Amino acid sequence: MTSSPEKSAEKSADPVDSLVLHATDNHVSWITLNRPETLNAITPDQRERLIQHLTHASCDPDVRAVVITATGRGFCAGADLRGGPPAGERVAGDVARTIRLGAQRLIGAVLDCEKPVIAAVNGTAAGLGAHLALACDLVLAADSAKFIEVFVRRGLVPDGGGAYLLPRLVGPQRAKELMFFGDALTAADAARLGLVNRVVPPDDLEKTARDWAERLATGPTRALALTKQLVNASLDTDRSTAFAAEAAAQEINMTTTDATEGVTSFVERRTPHYRGR
Repeated sequence: MTSSPEKSAEKSADPVDSLVLHATDNHVSWITLNRPETLNAITPDQRERLIQHLTHASCDPDVRAVVITATGRGFCAGADLRGGPPAGERVAGDVARTIRLGAQRLIGAVLDCEKPVIAAVNGTAAGLGAHLALACDLVLAADSAKFIEVFVRRGLVPDGGGAYLLPRLVGPQRAKELMFFGDALTAADAARLGLVNRVVPPDDLEKTARDWAERLATGPTRALALTKQLVNASLDTDRSTAFAAEAAAQEINMTTTDATEGVTSFVERRTPHYRGR
């Protein structure tokens, strides 16, 4: 994608803001990686800004959906590894701490965001970039996009939540195939495996993302948040715990204005008008 919404765009003198563009349009928070010359490899400053935007989206009642996308021909080439301490200067615990406080926090921010998050993958998504996309609730991809578990090519173990996300999306055997070989996966193959919801021509990516996000933004926001929590938690729990969580979530949801509106509109045989409350 080469453009981003301009309505209600945030403006700041902080140089990081030019590297992570942000705008809110029709209740949709658009977060756009903007380092096309590096295929949008993420620096620590960019990572922190992404986490801030996702956290803000959770608590801002005016935001009811989120889109993460990028400029140029790459979605995200992973973490920018330049500028870190030389291997000889590291001490035990440095790497684990960096991953825990860095990449894992970013993926956690996507998974924990209380609004539905759409990835609009415009190009190559590699390493952490692939995991950033796959952590989103819905994934749209241009037909030119590729997904690469690049870690093995560098002699590294997958991080940024990859070994957690991939088996849950495609099963352990497929996950191992992707991670063991590190082959580039086309958007069409990613869709066939269930990693991508829909593949579209590059020129249609932004429009499709906007259509999906604005549709979500007119939905029952709290019900969507609770649904996201239930689905994500169900992958890590047993049936009785999942059933209890489901019942509790519905109990909470029935206190919302949108739930009342949904039931009332059904009885009155009219289209519901949800307010995100």
